[in-house]
Amino acid sequence: MTFSKTKHSLQILNSLSVEIDITDNPYEIPAEDLFVMAARINKKRSFLFVSKVLGKHIPINPQIGLLTGELLANRYMEKVKNKETGKTFELLSAFRNGTRAYNGRPFIDDDERPVIIGFAETATALGHAFFQSFNKADFFHTTREELEDKDSVIAFEEEHSHATSHRCYIDESLLDNKREIILVDDEMTTGKTAINIIRSIHERFPRKVYTVVSILDWRSDKDHKNFDDLEKELGIIINSVSLLKGIIQVVGSPDISEVHVKPRTDKISAVISYIHINKELPNLLNQAAYPSLTLGGDIRHVPYVKESGRFGLDAEGQARLNQSLKEIGQFLSSKRDGENTLCLGTGEFMFIPMRLASLMGDDIKFHSTTRSPIFVRNEENYGAQYGYSFPNPEDPDMAQFVYNIPEDRYDELFLFFEREVSRTALEPFISNLKSCFKHIKIVFFNGGESND
Repeated sequence: MTFSKTKHSLQILNSLSVEIDITDNPYEIPAEDLFVMAARINKKRSFLFVSKVLGKHIPINPQIGLLTGELLANRYMEKVKNKETGKTFELLSAFRNGTRAYNGRPFIDDDERPVIIGFAETATALGHAFFQSFNKADFFHTTREELEDKDSVIAFEEEHSHATSHRCYIDESLLDNKREIILVDDEMTTGKTAINIIRSIHERFPRKVYTVVSILDWRSDKDHKNFDDLEKELGIIINSVSLLKGIIQVVGSPDISEVHVKPRTDKISAVISYIHINKELPNLLNQAAYPSLTLGGDIRHVPYVKESGRFGLDAEGQARLNQSLKEIGQFLSSKRDGENTLCLGTGEFMFIPMRLASLMGDDIKFHSTTRSPIFVRNEENYGAQYGYSFPNPEDPDMAQFVYNIPEDRYDELFLFFEREVSRTALEPFISNLKSCFKHIKIVFFNGGESND
């Protein structure tokens, strides 16, 4: 990649070029600190900005992922509310230099009471970290899960995604009000997803003000006009907040046909162990006992974690969650066997694992599995240098991927699942991980599956 102050020429696999003109960088964060590029296996969008701060495709310091949510909340106050929080220098110093551990304490006063929505699956942790910067906000994240006996309050589509349908399983009272809605995503390329959810919300629960927050904003002039037109059509205000804003131009297409990943079968020597949080530390987290449907139509009865954000969370619930996670983090820290540890979330289950990773000691990296198929090539400054696919242990008809785990980089892995899965369902995934770690600790938060 070639970087300058504002002009960026990004070459992807020698056949695709993305030209970027930075138009707004309020905190002067270098673009190369925020993302690298990769080729995406998707007919609707051939490229991917692979975030270095999100904790999805690239392992990160978990503190940085959480601080990114705080930085966006701080920028929201500056740009939308015209208020200084007094935290800008402290947050930027921590983000750039790692000089302060993330503490999870809110710093935005009681006057601000928005309803904050994080987008699944990529921005569930980002939205949650943004939310807990507020003293009085409410939060939920959208989900791709389908519950058997519960209707989605609103639903909308993410047209460029591999799993397009978003659902919202919350109490209607969370939206049946006139409070500002803040939508949190990692990136806006066209803004169509934000427009779709605003329309869906406004049809049933109209209000005056919406704000769209993202790390990156690449909307074109035409895309901005679509937001302006929606404002006029619905009689609303749509604010936008980002850490980096610019205009992109894409030339060419990646010369790829499939995800180039290979199962790892050599050096199978890892020690596998299991940790059940609901048994080891009962009553710290609550269960949400909603049966769910797999793509094949099977019903899973293992409870979700109520505090995940999927079912709504207020400030008081977040304060209790933070205290519980401190206890769980201390417990998991005592289970560490190595100096270099990777904590891996699964799918939408990102915030709780990320926060725990930040509480488990030094020399810990965090990221997550994903639904996104990305072309893998071991090239410097490419966004997916290692990777492989496997059947999702929670839904065998769904392909899942994990990237950027080289062999011999880590001593151990903590693999986090919100809901217990069977050993049989885990085997394809674990067989690929065995060559990368000496110890693999599989952490289930809620149990209930057979361990055949």
